[in-house]
Amino acid sequence: MTTGELLLQSAAQEQARQARYAHRKFVNRVALTLSLMAMAFGLFWLCWILIETIILGVEGLTLDTLTQMTPPPNDAGGLANAIYGSFLMVLLATFVGTPIGVMAGIYLAEFDTKGWLASLTRFVNDILLSAPSIVIGLFVYAVIVSRFKSFSGYAGVAALALIVIPVVIRTTENMLQLVPPGLREAAYALGAPKWKVILSITLKAAKSGVVTGVLLAVARIAGETAPLLFTALSNQFWTSSLSSPMASLPVTIFKFAMSPYENWQKLAWAGVFIITVAVLGLNILARFLTRSKT
Repeated sequence: MTTGELLLQSAAQEQARQARYAHRKFVNRVALTLSLMAMAFGLFWLCWILIETIILGVEGLTLDTLTQMTPPPNDAGGLANAIYGSFLMVLLATFVGTPIGVMAGIYLAEFDTKGWLASLTRFVNDILLSAPSIVIGLFVYAVIVSRFKSFSGYAGVAALALIVIPVVIRTTENMLQLVPPGLREAAYALGAPKWKVILSITLKAAKSGVVTGVLLAVARIAGETAPLLFTALSNQFWTSSLSSPMASLPVTIFKFAMSPYENWQKLAWAGVFIITVAVLGLNILARFLTRSKT
């Protein structure tokens, strides 16, 4: 092959390389443009929702909203009983679901990583994670409410706990699997038993991630309406008894927002604002704990 032919071949290869580079650059620009458009589309609706929530929510947020009970139509009142009911049921559901989720996550990550029971548990956990919350509410209704012939706060706590458990299981297992094996091996080399290694080494190292998962689970159940419609139902009055129907903020928002009464609609927007601020605070706290871990 002569020198001229080599130069022509080299020029052709360079031209082909430039064409491929231009094509990749064009595809990259198209993909980047589409991604930015999708992000702008999502941010537009998100900002619109937040602005409407702030404007209408702050308008209905007064001292009576936090101190008085839900009123009848066209009368003064607040959301105190609904806020208390939501706080109590979310708190108890967290206390019930968190230990179960953490212990199950520890079992999957530390004791039985590839056994048949672990595979079955992960499969069921994935189903619970993806199942609509209304299905969980109907399940608790069939198991508890229909059997005892009464709606109750206990049924609401059970439904919310069933939503908390799979989230905590998945987070705990993933966080424990991220702990370097060298930490466990060093503890075993010093003669520490397995339970001591888990409590003092692996779980302590993954503490921030586990707490973050718990907070995200709490943020999820704080706004759940469908499970409470079939379990705790609602209550127009203040009640501390979990054995009777109990008011909750999401159900009250649903009921008031669908009504034609102006005072109920204002209270619904105030409730939306309260839930939004609470969930935002929990998510910020979760991000803070994750960042401090790194």
